[in-house]
Amino acid sequence: MNFLPVQSPPSGYSGLCPGPILGIESSCDETAAAVVSDEGNVLSNVVSLQVAVHEKFGGVVPELAARAHLSLIDLVVEEALSQAAISTCHLAAVAVTQGPGLAGALLVGLSYAKGLGYGLKIPVVGVNHLQGHIASAWLADPTFPVPCIVLVVSGGHTHLYRRDGNGQCILLGQTRDDAAGEAFDKGAQMLGLGYPGGPAIDRAARSGDPGAFLFPQFRGGRKSLEFSFSGLKTALLYKLRDMIVPPSSDQIADLAASYQEAIVQVLVAKAFVALEHSRVASLAVVGGVSANSRLRTVFEQRAAREHIRLSLPPLEYCTDNAAMIAAAGRQLIINGQQPSLRLDISPMEEPVSIGKERRVQGSS
Repeated sequence: MNFLPVQSPPSGYSGLCPGPILGIESSCDETAAAVVSDEGNVLSNVVSLQVAVHEKFGGVVPELAARAHLSLIDLVVEEALSQAAISTCHLAAVAVTQGPGLAGALLVGLSYAKGLGYGLKIPVVGVNHLQGHIASAWLADPTFPVPCIVLVVSGGHTHLYRRDGNGQCILLGQTRDDAAGEAFDKGAQMLGLGYPGGPAIDRAARSGDPGAFLFPQFRGGRKSLEFSFSGLKTALLYKLRDMIVPPSSDQIADLAASYQEAIVQVLVAKAFVALEHSRVASLAVVGGVSANSRLRTVFEQRAAREHIRLSLPPLEYCTDNAAMIAAAGRQLIINGQQPSLRLDISPMEEPVSIGKERRVQGSS
């Protein structure tokens, strides 16, 4: 599934939907529900984490994730409706993540959404998970200008897009192998920092020296917009293997800071190459990794220095959440997306050409 959102409404459209939209997100290990008003304001945003379920395994176990979604989704939706001070009879539509993601987890959310839509006789709109992350750039910054560059960076995705004024998105580059979020998770595991890995490395790195260890930073040429993090993971593995004695707590902090810095510097460099390539002055950084404190600082500093308008969503909109799904669904409805109760999950993202621009239009 390679479609991405058409964020801009057609010319002359009032910008209103018939009523509030319920968003449901269950692509991985967050069970989330949110309500967005007909004007696009977030009325509620509820996320139930599964960290305790997966922590002892050092990563997400798909079957356990699906079971947790099944036990939580009704309670999470009820809480979202309660916080929004509305009942199901007020809903105009349901937006739900179709994929990419874990098949069993997606099935729970999609089945619940279709059942709700059928019972209430309201539309159900399928949303690509990347559509949701891109939509998060405008949740707290509705005047963020287009055209712009969007860096989607999470546990499963590292993609660069140019979003045009007409709402189309052009894929500029993506990772050859691992996503940046996966590199954080595997690095934290090797360093014994626990799960989830991104926040664990972020915490450890705050007391470390980012220049203490030299790690490779894949660039792939001055104008390349491709990413690669597999070599970085291997470098950390070898660094730890070659230590005569186990690293001290101070060395762990230095390793975390240096490893994090290698990831951050590559992400920042590629995003600004994309800005130069596309000749635009607006950059949005979205997805779970955009919550990293060092990444936010470096992006903010460079954007200020180069007079780039930057959108870094608030932390609650960085990691997987349903407000972004509801917002993306709302925009699809505005732009004429045809809802259907025949929706099916799309767990796998179809491969796209690396290094070539690919125009993708919002559809399902």
